[in-house]
Amino acid sequence: MMRAAMTRWCRARLARLRREGEKGQVLLLVLGFTVVALLLVVGAVDVTALQLARIRLTDAADGAALASADELDRAGTYRHGVDRSLRVGDGDVRAAATAYLQVQGRPQGVSDWQLLPGTGSPDGRSAVVRLQGTAQVPLLSSVVSALGDSITITVQSRARAEVR
Repeated sequence: MMRAAMTRWCRARLARLRREGEKGQVLLLVLGFTVVALLLVVGAVDVTALQLARIRLTDAADGAALASADELDRAGTYRHGVDRSLRVGDGDVRAAATAYLQVQGRPQGVSDWQLLPGTGSPDGRSAVVRLQGTAQVPLLSSVVSALGDSITITVQSRARAEVR
């Protein structure tokens, strides 16, 4: 009796599946496309956040280079005089850049930053600031930290104070 009922149910189910075809399969397709779209949005948000962190770090380096270019190397200027541009020294550039960055504060989206070697004055007239920062990834930070790495951004800016 039970076997006959089960057989009738199976036959009825197979007949219904044949009539309806692949009805409901679109749901899986929509679900798959939704997952792909969400991954694209998360990726776009994180890439945009990294780009903004790079821009903010570049702005900080630009400001530090401009502040450093205004620092006058007094000994060099008194020895050689003033030409078309002010003389700056390595120590003056590094000190002015450090002071500027301390006052300015770390940009949003950057968790750590430091001046790199190469910050100084290669020609005695222009200030070069090399700045490195660790960027924060807003949505995929756990994935980045699970990989055991962080995202480091390095920028360089140059400035020269011209005399007119």
